[in-house]
Amino acid sequence: MRISEFDFELPEALIAQRPAEPRESARLLVLPREHGALSSGVVSELPARLPPRSLLVVNDTRVLASRVFAQKPTGGLVELFVLELGRAGEPVACLARSSKPLRVGTVLAVRGRDGGAAGISAEVVGRQRVAFELDVAEVLARAGHVPLPPYIRRADDAGDRARYQTVFATHDGAVAAPTAGLHFTAGLVEALEEAGHSLARITLHVGLGTFAPVRVEDLAEHSMHEERFVVPEDTAAAIVAARRQGRAVVAIGTTAVRALESAWDDATGIVRKGAGVTRLFIQPGYRFRAVDALVTNFHLPRSTLLVLVSAFAGRERVLAAYAEAVARGFRFFSYGDAMLIA
Repeated sequence: MRISEFDFELPEALIAQRPAEPRESARLLVLPREHGALSSGVVSELPARLPPRSLLVVNDTRVLASRVFAQKPTGGLVELFVLELGRAGEPVACLARSSKPLRVGTVLAVRGRDGGAAGISAEVVGRQRVAFELDVAEVLARAGHVPLPPYIRRADDAGDRARYQTVFATHDGAVAAPTAGLHFTAGLVEALEEAGHSLARITLHVGLGTFAPVRVEDLAEHSMHEERFVVPEDTAAAIVAARRQGRAVVAIGTTAVRALESAWDDATGIVRKGAGVTRLFIQPGYRFRAVDALVTNFHLPRSTLLVLVSAFAGRERVLAAYAEAVARGFRFFSYGDAMLIA
């Protein structure tokens, strides 16, 4: 297939710059997976909109405050995008943006969130490798900025530090939020459980590749980014039980889809527990094994995420739903509204 088959017109005004408040007040577009008309509501209606006694699988990754600003000895400013955690003095992967390429041996002065000196140094030790004088977790806690996506055209603020995390966030490692989970609150989780639904967790650390554009026309030539995931034993068992009981497995976000489908074992017909790495590129024609329904945000044109959603419900059906979402003024992307496909 061609990536141009997954394009659509999106007015810039519909790209959400701030989230809905409260979280569960975001709008919800409901698309029956196989046939039936669109309907709409709000995310707080999910308990009644989901298939009865659904098992919801959420991603509990926690987003690192991975954008760090620093200054070269010459005074030039540098933006570092920290891609991993590490100990003091240990080289870690970073993407750097500066007026000129950074030279190995350059010592940078990290700046705090207020723009002043943070009292932390970092040495460039290789191509896209930096060693901080403190543990990276401490550097990010003291000086890191929220890594808002590039289509959010503003600086992060104090509200983003809480709002760009899901209520499930537990395990540090993501550089972008699993955005479908941003709509959930403790109150919504309680309402879901009271309605007979249950929740299970996976961890997939969202990488920068989730924003990587598809640079080839033929999807068969696209190289998919790599992401690490973990399926806990109790989650694997919960999926086995749901399958046995005829209950729907609902992925909360495309990251949960990729983890569960990557962990599926055709030989045994179950989702395997444990850790793994996925480069799975789900395209139309893919046979879904682990996931029956999906809650997701509205994705970028010509993106691998839109391709995945199109594989789940059909390209023409999804693009027609997107056109309707645009016509109705739904908000798109990370801080935007949600879609239920079931």
